[in-house]
Amino acid sequence: MLHSVPRPALPLAAAAALVGGVLTLAAPETANAAVPDTIPLQITNNSGRSEQVYIYDLGTQLSSGKQGWADESGTFHAWPVGGNPPTPAPDAAITGPAPGQTKTIRLPKFSGRVYFSYGQKLDFRLTTGGLVQPAVQNPSDPNRNILFNWSEYTLNDSGLWLNSTQVDMFSAPYAVGVKRADGSTLTTGHLKSGGYSAFFNSLRGQSGGWGGLIQTRSDGTVLRALSPLYGVETGALPAGVMDDYVNRVWQKYATSTLTVTPFGDQPNTKYFGKVSGGVMNFTNSSGAVVTSFQKPDASSIFGCHGKLDAPNDQVRGPISRTLCAGFNRSTLLSNPNQPDSSASGFYKDAVTNQYAGKIHAQMADGKAYAFAFDDVGNQESLVHDGGPQQASLTLDPLN
Repeated sequence: MLHSVPRPALPLAAAAALVGGVLTLAAPETANAAVPDTIPLQITNNSGRSEQVYIYDLGTQLSSGKQGWADESGTFHAWPVGGNPPTPAPDAAITGPAPGQTKTIRLPKFSGRVYFSYGQKLDFRLTTGGLVQPAVQNPSDPNRNILFNWSEYTLNDSGLWLNSTQVDMFSAPYAVGVKRADGSTLTTGHLKSGGYSAFFNSLRGQSGGWGGLIQTRSDGTVLRALSPLYGVETGALPAGVMDDYVNRVWQKYATSTLTVTPFGDQPNTKYFGKVSGGVMNFTNSSGAVVTSFQKPDASSIFGCHGKLDAPNDQVRGPISRTLCAGFNRSTLLSNPNQPDSSASGFYKDAVTNQYAGKIHAQMADGKAYAFAFDDVGNQESLVHDGGPQQASLTLDPLN
């Protein structure tokens, strides 16, 4: 089964959750009559690769809550009941565009993922609990040697949210876009020229074991870099890779105060963190302790879970999101007032999330979802519109 990591939450206080391994982005409830039942998704193949491309639109139908897939026309098909061991899922593949060509399919009101693969169809299975997503950190996963990637989206009565993501892995590059109600277009996700190779070269040359995240096929094709969360879980990255930074943070805030202002539109809502007895306690403006954090390990930091769990509430969750971003970007020592939205100061400490830093460094607009709460400080690669006319997915070159 897919290991469920926290996913990026949407702006506008929208909540995120995983349902059967598929992202569910709960957007605001305000209805927008301008959003039709389906919208076009224009897929452009600028990859330069000769292999056949396969497209999948998988997720949860918002009107019924059922999991399934959508075909080329946007028609929903519920998954049949799976088994134990998992049984093969119905073939949901859509033939994608040839190199240099564009193909348009329809996106229904869905919350899920649009996968694309090169040269081979993905292997999806069904258990009694739902769909098994690819989990290429597992050496026996049948999709491990396939070059593929995915985008995440929600389309509902309030509009479209569509993002590029590197939360689980950095692989075949692509960009997402939306044509807005006013005719303008928003895009994000493109790499700088040469950015794909530059990322892998930089990660490979980084000391501390970061090159161990890279997976390569027997024919020499670089397939992906795993997220550092999966690197720690599989032993590809040392479990203590963040310990030195965490120890320094705990030492600093034993004698000083970390101030967290988690809501940009509520500047008077502040929480104050201080370490006592090995625990960072946060108090509100009245001095009452509202939540506490044990010293996090690398898995908690990279996954924004465990000791940095972020429930969908108004206190611990927002504080934890802020701490997660500060640890990944290594800004907690340089700035005692968090969140820090000045990207020029991110990833500067010798101990940091090198994976995330190197991804952001190669993005044309600097935006990415390189860890679960990369939207803190508006650093995420997300497009949104309340009256979308068309979505786009552009498969970019692997240079």
